[in-house]
Amino acid sequence: MIQPTSIRTSVVSTTERPDLVPIVADWLWNAFWRPGGHSLDDTLQAVSRSVGVQPMPRTFVLLLGDRPVGTASLVAHDLDERPDLTPWLAGMFVEPDVRGRGYAGHLIAAVEAQARTAGIATLWLYTKAAQRVYARAGWRTVDTVQHGGKPFALMRRDLVHEP
Repeated sequence: MIQPTSIRTSVVSTTERPDLVPIVADWLWNAFWRPGGHSLDDTLQAVSRSVGVQPMPRTFVLLLGDRPVGTASLVAHDLDERPDLTPWLAGMFVEPDVRGRGYAGHLIAAVEAQARTAGIATLWLYTKAAQRVYARAGWRTVDTVQHGGKPFALMRRDLVHEP
């Protein structure tokens, strides 16, 4: 069992560690893309686009010591039903055996920091079951959207507060 206090956590981008792209693609394909009918190769190609130096897409990986245990991305579009909204925190995944330890917060913070660096004022996400995780990080639910015939919470995070 991993003790969170005994192993150092860090967050890296796939730009820094392109060797992590296949692991991230496998996680995302199994968690999100395969049920939607996409191929693993489609997922691998999508994640590979985050390796460049551009601000988006950018994919982050949480490491416990040297072990990759989670990922999240900053992407321009993530929900076909809402093409008017951009950009998005997308593809949040944490390995099941380390969930519930606050590690998602590290990934959320990395995506938000990248967005701030890129001058982005507002981020969006949609979730079926993790509203409380995001709410603890300052996100708020603004609507419910239908996606794949199921309801999802549409959440927003304002990063820049105007006077």
